[in-house]
Amino acid sequence: MHDLNSLYAFLVVGGLLSITPGPNMIYVISRSITQGRRAGLTSLGGVVVGYLFYMFGAAFGITAFFKTQPHAAQILSACGAVYMGWLGWNAIRPGGRSPLEIREQLPQEPAVKLFAMGATTSLLNPKLALIFLTLLPQFIDESKGQVLQQSLFYGGLLIAMFAGVNAGMAIFSGSMATFLARKPTWLLAQRLLMGITLLALSAEMAIQALG
Repeated sequence: MHDLNSLYAFLVVGGLLSITPGPNMIYVISRSITQGRRAGLTSLGGVVVGYLFYMFGAAFGITAFFKTQPHAAQILSACGAVYMGWLGWNAIRPGGRSPLEIREQLPQEPAVKLFAMGATTSLLNPKLALIFLTLLPQFIDESKGQVLQQSLFYGGLLIAMFAGVNAGMAIFSGSMATFLARKPTWLLAQRLLMGITLLALSAEMAIQALG
């Protein structure tokens, strides 16, 4: 049984990360805007392959790390603090852009190639490994045992949030891009809110690492 407070906190943090622009989101949105919703969703199917690969890799790696390192939680918290801080800075830095500002045109591709390109984009994205390796341990309770099962549970939730947000982007990105092109202040507000929240999370992880 998972602690409800930890579960709610994980859902909040995972939700913020799921709306943080990255290579996978940008690729899915690009495909949707230039080739249509079906192309975006097909590309997302390939992206999910990368999610699953990194989730299972992180879950088994975290389990082994907890068993061999006496200060595993502090080490991973420190890594997470650095990475979340970097994400936060990239969200608020001058010149930052929203993925919905994409205007580049991509060539039309068949479904099989779209799926393969989505998987390749996801598998070649090392940020995914960092997210799974640094975020999941913050919510794993060693005292309850079953570290692997806890890792897979939280990893599955994270994949569901990532896939859900990207599916929404694939379906509605064309309409959102047109709407937000006329509302630049909304894009700025979204980036600032996300960046400040991620920086706060980075500070909390840093405190945990020092504790």
